[in-house]
Amino acid sequence: MIDPAILGAALPLSGKPTPEGLAVFPRGSVTRVGTPELLRFFMYWREGKRRTDYDLSAVFTDENFGGDSFVAYTALRNEVAEHSGDITEAPQGASEFINVHVDRIAGGYVIPQVYVFAGEGFGEVAENFFGYLTLDGAQLGAPYEPRLVRTKSALHGTGRTAIPLVFYRGEDGSWWAKWLHFYLRGTPTWGDGVRVEENKLTVKILARSVLARDYLRVEYLAGLLRAKADAVTVVNGDGESSGDVIQGPGPVTYLGVAAPPGLPDGSASYTLGNLGALIPA
Repeated sequence: MIDPAILGAALPLSGKPTPEGLAVFPRGSVTRVGTPELLRFFMYWREGKRRTDYDLSAVFTDENFGGDSFVAYTALRNEVAEHSGDITEAPQGASEFINVHVDRIAGGYVIPQVYVFAGEGFGEVAENFFGYLTLDGAQLGAPYEPRLVRTKSALHGTGRTAIPLVFYRGEDGSWWAKWLHFYLRGTPTWGDGVRVEENKLTVKILARSVLARDYLRVEYLAGLLRAKADAVTVVNGDGESSGDVIQGPGPVTYLGVAAPPGLPDGSASYTLGNLGALIPA
């Protein structure tokens, strides 16, 4: 049984764990975003022992990674996006978000980032996460709705700049995300914290390197399993399928983002939590 949402997941060959969170994929994975009117990036942090200032930014490039357009606390708006505003401390927790009107973008790349401007690093704060959601038509301007969140990932790297993923428009017209999970050391300038202005070039080079690399994905292994399987059922993330049911006379092999309830006893389940088990020792 296969949930197509897992097919773009890159197999974690390095053995490094994927950050915990909601629907977080390994580096090099490709996931479909669709054709929303708006992408909303959001970041949350709560400082621990001292004042901590995190900043959310996004860099916009053309198809060749040219251009210097960005949105950050130093530039709250451009022709395709707007920033919620700068927050400089979070004793009770704080959030920043960026709205990106992807329906206004013909192509190129959108690269969100989280910066530690001052205070505690990603592994020192009480808690933090980055995520994104998609909005369309009547949803624009509506109150925050948790069920619209597509992914939410904790940030734990030792660097002062986190680059979780990069978004791009595919040949089919849909938007896609490729997972990066990069952490950069960053170089503060003149006593200030790290800023997007100083990191734009490095960010674009790293994003381009991952996009150019073809990772071994679940889709390849699923093709091998199909060749050996007696039958293959395609299901969605809820375990639903057209005309078929999960319950059956014997165990099955399941590939998906998360294991659905009701798998027969003795079934093997491969999800985001144990993709490494698909690789022979």
